[in-house]
Amino acid sequence: MAEGIVVERAGQKLTVLVPEEGKTYRGIPLGKVRKKEKIFAGDRVEGRVVDNSTFAIERVLERKNLLIRPPIANVDRVVIVSTLKNPPFNNFLLDNLLVVYDHIGLEQVIVFNKVDLLEGEEKEELKRWKDIYSNAGYRVIETSTQTKEGIRELKETLTEGTTIFAGSSGVGKSSLISEITGVDLKTGEISKKSERGKHTTREVRLIPFERGFIGDAPGFSRVEALNFMDKEEVRLHFPEFLKYSCKFTDCLHLEEEGCQVREAVIRGEIPCVRYKSYLKMIKEFVPWLAEVPACKEE
Repeated sequence: MAEGIVVERAGQKLTVLVPEEGKTYRGIPLGKVRKKEKIFAGDRVEGRVVDNSTFAIERVLERKNLLIRPPIANVDRVVIVSTLKNPPFNNFLLDNLLVVYDHIGLEQVIVFNKVDLLEGEEKEELKRWKDIYSNAGYRVIETSTQTKEGIRELKETLTEGTTIFAGSSGVGKSSLISEITGVDLKTGEISKKSERGKHTTREVRLIPFERGFIGDAPGFSRVEALNFMDKEEVRLHFPEFLKYSCKFTDCLHLEEEGCQVREAVIRGEIPCVRYKSYLKMIKEFVPWLAEVPACKEE
């Protein structure tokens, strides 16, 4: 029996890498595996090398996690890619992704890509967003495949484990992966009419990189945290909230007595834009927010 890693799934076609050989094979599930198991990119499998091109999959090893979108197993880290322009920044999508991937248990890295396109006030706006997320405790990297800014820092972050790139279409995920790995991936232009990316990635694949893998998967434009967790859990995935101890351990940070998070928002210690994302995620409204000076300016 040999052990392999499924590095690509395109429809029903599976590609298995056998690390000991450094060679890939067409993966063919046998027996019970074929009938009862669905195999995903990232799965660790056991089986036999049948010939020069075929690996017979006899067992799927236990997974530590399985993402639904993109459908990849055994992921360690997610790089969430955004742009300030081309396409325009969507902080609510980013906040939802951060909450969902933290819930799953992945290390998170935020990348602001295409920074070479920014000038003047746009650069100040980028600094504002970078400060918001850095102060919350996230690692934030600015990148450009044109000027190579941030590429080295990003590479050094991804040397081990399996990393996926997430974010809406058109933010440059595939271009970044191509720059990092040297593998030429098909990329698309930005639609001038909608300023959104044309969907280009169809299959899910893992590209060997250093001592791990990097995943390229289709982009998306909408994620809702409540599809992944209960309303009461969302607050646990805003790291800036966790710095405060409320009077009640089950405080939802709305209008409860002794809520320290609410007081931190009023004092400006927690950015209003992040708190508004939280309220939008859990579908709540608090009237007192309209009286907070910092929130009136947004």
